[in-house]
Amino acid sequence: MMPRALLIMATAACAFAQEWRYYGQNPEGNRYSAAAQIHRGNVARLTRAWTFSTGEPDRPLEGGRSGGEQAPFEGTPLVIDGVMYLTTSSNRVIALDPDDGAKLWEFDPQAGRKERIFLQNRGASFWQSADGKEKRLLFGTADGRLICLNAATGKLSPGFGREGAIDLRAGVADRWPKAIYNVTSPPAIYRDLVITGARLTAGGADGTGPSGQVRAFDVRTGKLVWTFHTIPRPGEPGNETWEGDSWRDRSGANAWSALSVDNARGLVFVPTAQPLGYSRAPGSNLYANCLIALDAATGKRRWHYQMVHHDLWDYDIPGQPNLVTIVREGRKVDAVAQVTKMGLLFVLDRETGKPVFPVEERKVNAAGSGMWPTQPMPLRPGPLARLTFTPDEISRVTPEHHRECSELFASSRYEGMYTPPGKDQSILFPGTLGGANWSGSSFDPKSGRLFVNVQNLGNVRGRGRFWDRNRWPCQQPPWGSLVAVDLNRGKILWNVTLGVVDELIAKGVPPTGTPNLGGTIVTAGGLVFIAATNDKRFRAFDADTGTELWFDRMEANGHATPMTYVGKSGRQFVAIAAGGGGSFTHDVADVLAVYALR
Repeated sequence: MMPRALLIMATAACAFAQEWRYYGQNPEGNRYSAAAQIHRGNVARLTRAWTFSTGEPDRPLEGGRSGGEQAPFEGTPLVIDGVMYLTTSSNRVIALDPDDGAKLWEFDPQAGRKERIFLQNRGASFWQSADGKEKRLLFGTADGRLICLNAATGKLSPGFGREGAIDLRAGVADRWPKAIYNVTSPPAIYRDLVITGARLTAGGADGTGPSGQVRAFDVRTGKLVWTFHTIPRPGEPGNETWEGDSWRDRSGANAWSALSVDNARGLVFVPTAQPLGYSRAPGSNLYANCLIALDAATGKRRWHYQMVHHDLWDYDIPGQPNLVTIVREGRKVDAVAQVTKMGLLFVLDRETGKPVFPVEERKVNAAGSGMWPTQPMPLRPGPLARLTFTPDEISRVTPEHHRECSELFASSRYEGMYTPPGKDQSILFPGTLGGANWSGSSFDPKSGRLFVNVQNLGNVRGRGRFWDRNRWPCQQPPWGSLVAVDLNRGKILWNVTLGVVDELIAKGVPPTGTPNLGGTIVTAGGLVFIAATNDKRFRAFDADTGTELWFDRMEANGHATPMTYVGKSGRQFVAIAAGGGGSFTHDVADVLAVYALR
């Protein structure tokens, strides 16, 4: 008979598995749910159970500074102890009943302001004391604050920082008051620490500005515990990779995406962006464009792996690291899987940072450009997205589309992947939206499979995306794909087209896929759920075969990562923010769509 203490622990673990307690479902960022009430055999019966409107249908991005673009609604809710916690594009936090969407409480950090700031916000993080009596929500804001709430009441926690908030700009960005410095991803929680990076812009054209440092604060008091300089200062390891004084006041190399935590090892995994003003910063530029493993208690570097040397292309490391356990040569290996904007997948040993599969330092066309002469290329599992294309591969979905794209290509310089930038108009492919992006990946620990959505979309420097006036990408379809990788073997298991263009379907063109932003989740029911696409659809795929089993058309594009949970009623639900906006369309909604079986 199981001892009472073990029974309580097992019961709690089972309950946690039916909830969604972290942005990535668990600290490791796996986005896997053990809930299996919805499965391959019945997912076709999935229907809208309830809908919640945030009241933010009009969301001018960052106060209208982005030329009419609407802020996306990218929040992934948490469900903990019978309560759903949702963040909105104006940083409101709303607590809902997860069974019917009834509002329990709301906190508005911009209450009383005449002009609201709207920006993507991907969610909050949850902390509770060891005895379970104290529970807090922590989240970042568009104006650079870290806020702590009582999870039961939605009231500010007065002992945290200054009346429940910390000004993250202080000592980091205050010398550059016009530079953007904010938090769009949920912070990481390790024991009694809250750990965060930031989204930022430079203070000037020379790339100087706010520091991209990563910081940890005491979750009870808000006191600063440690700081890691992502651009190392004199005397710190890595400073020698910045020639001369190019490190000084350098902005960028920031961690704007979600972090992951290995509680057993006491490590936090940090993906970083490119240095800003990078053409003026010669050298390999550590710790920009890296995955960094830090001691979560002290902030000391354990290891790093740089995935782009001296980045000239805005190829920051975008997705949450996925901490996985795979089987190699008969033994279990704790690893971290990291997707990139180049459409590459790096699988590194979690303990050492060494590649699990071979990686080659490949020569690139760097003559006279100031580029680093090589870039790392994983040989397994191979690229998840297209890395190059030829003039013969310009899309032909309509004659007008082909003509416009051919003219654009002919007027631009393209020399393959890592085309050296210059003053002329050149094509970057994959572009700054990927490949993969903050959408990241999901991992099924039972099968050892990783699921990643990617897009085949380039950029034209000086113009914008490599697409036509309809925003149809200029290379041959598929324009978006969903990919399954067998991480035990380091091989792509399947690759299917993701998304449709309704206008082209009406013309008899086969599904092309679409650009997509927003991640996947995978469940014990053998399903991969994803919205993300530029076609207002929410889909479920068979995790074994990639067969599309179900879809629903929503009020707007679901540029967010879904989540699933079992409610108080014992019923499994799947939720997705359907808000539209962002880089792909001006259509917006303010809907959290929640589904269950009929």
